[in-house]
Amino acid sequence: MKILVLNCGSSSVKYKLIDTSNDAVMAEGGAEKIGLPGGFVKYKKADGSKAILELGQTDHNGAVKAILNLLTDPVEGCISNYGEIDAVGHRVVHGAEKFSKSVLINDEVKDMIKQCYDLAPLHNPANMTGIDAITALMPEVPQVAVFDTAFHQTMPAKSFMYALPYKYYEEDGVRRYGFHGTSHRYVSQRVCEFLGVDPKDQKIITCHVGNGGSITAVLGGKSVDTSMGLTPTEGLMMGTRVGDVDPGALVYLMLKHNLSATDLQKIINKESGMLGISGVSSDMREVEAAIADGNPRARLGQDMYQQRILKYIGAYAAEMGGVDIIVFTGGVGENQCSLREEVCEPLAFMGVEIDREANQVRGEEKVISTPASKVKVVVIPTDEELMIARDTEALVK
Repeated sequence: MKILVLNCGSSSVKYKLIDTSNDAVMAEGGAEKIGLPGGFVKYKKADGSKAILELGQTDHNGAVKAILNLLTDPVEGCISNYGEIDAVGHRVVHGAEKFSKSVLINDEVKDMIKQCYDLAPLHNPANMTGIDAITALMPEVPQVAVFDTAFHQTMPAKSFMYALPYKYYEEDGVRRYGFHGTSHRYVSQRVCEFLGVDPKDQKIITCHVGNGGSITAVLGGKSVDTSMGLTPTEGLMMGTRVGDVDPGALVYLMLKHNLSATDLQKIINKESGMLGISGVSSDMREVEAAIADGNPRARLGQDMYQQRILKYIGAYAAEMGGVDIIVFTGGVGENQCSLREEVCEPLAFMGVEIDREANQVRGEEKVISTPASKVKVVVIPTDEELMIARDTEALVK
């Protein structure tokens, strides 16, 4: 089947067209600056080079239509008409407790996604624009919603509940939901295929580390705990997100500086994390360059970033009664050799032993622990789009 995978943000639409018969990526790219002057689609051509199609100012409907036209273009395209697209899979960020797996989209599902708007006000409405755009342009094609939160719906209550008055869970749905679920599901399954082991017998810790980041404890193939919470702000220190912080500190700052809720949201989501500590950048490559130049705040940021990852790995190993496999994925996890080594070295007490030579790898599947290591440490590049395509194919079939 040919599956179009869409990931719609507030001002962007990323896409991949995947042939699930051989998992080949037929086309990929993304529209940016939607709703703003100077919108464009950046895409990969058949020869691997990149090109840009100017859009001007357009909405999500216009962007999706431009993508479809690009896919069917006689010169740049890879299919002859819309009818060759068998189904469309959508990334949807928040499914709350309403969705524990991917689903075929119908009017009822659309209503339920909209009911989650207050939990993901920046993401779910944008995801819905992509669904509506496909409905308008290709009303007969089946569509599937794949939720970031679904994989974590197997967490026990002791893991997902906050110690707030219970009424806030009952009335407002305030609990830990977790995110990056499609990535954690993909890499936890893929690493078992790669190593030739049965997921049901494995204790796995998956580290999706990038500008955003989360860590998940996967026991017997199921998520039992994860670092992100009600929103993607909790957990690890990230590029611009604060991660774990004393809520009393936030109240203190609000009162001391007369901050509004909107002010605080901006601080904890856009101005904190690596950017806030280093004062340099949210990009780890730029932070590493600053460290090489002797910047102490950049070094502090790097140390803090790694310490949070280490802390969660240790906690989840304790929670599961051990760990068999540690997986690194995401932009930083797949590509930053020094981070993997510095995170894993203190885990020697658990029998983790990194092979420094094997660890010199970027963006490819590889075991980076020594044969003597009691815990397998593996780099597995994530492929959320492939996971979405597979879910879409299974549901449509």
